[in-house]
Amino acid sequence: MTAELSRTSALASRHTALGSGLEDWNGMGTAWSYSTDPNDEHDAVRERAGMFDMSPLKKVFVRGSDAQAVLDHLTTRDLSKVTPGKAAYLCVLTEDGGIADDAIVSNNGGDEWMIVHGSGDTMALLQASAEGRDVFVEFTDDLHDISVQGPAALEILNAHCGTDLAALGYFEHTPATLFGHPCRISRTGYSGERGYEIFAGSAAVTDIWDQLAAGGVMPCSFTALDKVRIEAGLLFYGYDMTADNTPWEVGLGFTVSASKNNFRGKDALMAAKDAAKIRNVCLDINHPDMVEGGETLLLDGEQVGVINSPCYSHRLGKSLALAHIRPGIAIGTVLQVAGGTLETTAIVTQSPVYDPQKTRTHG
Repeated sequence: MTAELSRTSALASRHTALGSGLEDWNGMGTAWSYSTDPNDEHDAVRERAGMFDMSPLKKVFVRGSDAQAVLDHLTTRDLSKVTPGKAAYLCVLTEDGGIADDAIVSNNGGDEWMIVHGSGDTMALLQASAEGRDVFVEFTDDLHDISVQGPAALEILNAHCGTDLAALGYFEHTPATLFGHPCRISRTGYSGERGYEIFAGSAAVTDIWDQLAAGGVMPCSFTALDKVRIEAGLLFYGYDMTADNTPWEVGLGFTVSASKNNFRGKDALMAAKDAAKIRNVCLDINHPDMVEGGETLLLDGEQVGVINSPCYSHRLGKSLALAHIRPGIAIGTVLQVAGGTLETTAIVTQSPVYDPQKTRTHG
């Protein structure tokens, strides 16, 4: 599998030393598992601090006098409100108003922006939006991304950072020096905890990783990442949302600045606002383990949905999943679950099931 990978993390040797087989995600060898127990990794994120190599995300700089205008056309958010030092989570749409990708856009100041996205079509759509404009688009794999998440993340990073990160608000970012290395630190993450993403070049990132590990930050796999992000109700592109879904359907309506000037897919998106075909929910499944994913959901024998992202949370003692169901099915409804040899039930539950007021990320 690794022979087919088109991208390499400078941290690959660290992952293999921890037992990873460097499975493919987004063209890069990714630590889907380590030799450590993912439940212990889960505990580290919730109780102290864990770190994930999020370098498989694609980092793209957009520079020039038209950079903001290009990104405004590409994305659903009004970027005039994203001032230097701030960032926003948003959607990239198809012409038909479906979700082509999700991303975080950061305003670095001086007509420089950065967009960080996953496995969707952002790059091709960005280049289309940039055509004929005064803008330079640069994808870089030299820039790596270590995500440090957990209640002790601030204390641990601040002890080795030249900038006081306590002053950094949610979705704010700043140039900084960490363990003597220049980097950019963003108060963002994918865990449901207060956390920070460290963007650093390949020459610095291995030392930063090693110093964090030596300081007690536990390396965590994408298996653990699935657990914490499903608990926190955070979506994974390609599973919980695709080009067949609009932001309205999957709970991402908050990313849509309906009053801003035209952006790709806006007309189709606005026309679809009251025509949702599905709704994204969390399920509490009557099962002692993680289900496979892809199971059919039924109500009174009628198919009403599908399971997309399952996990087992040992901390909550629950088999959980993010799922798409037919609109109008109330929270608390019991659905039948069928797939392979599995036949059981699940309760439709409000998402997120962990920290529903999001006090831990925002506090």
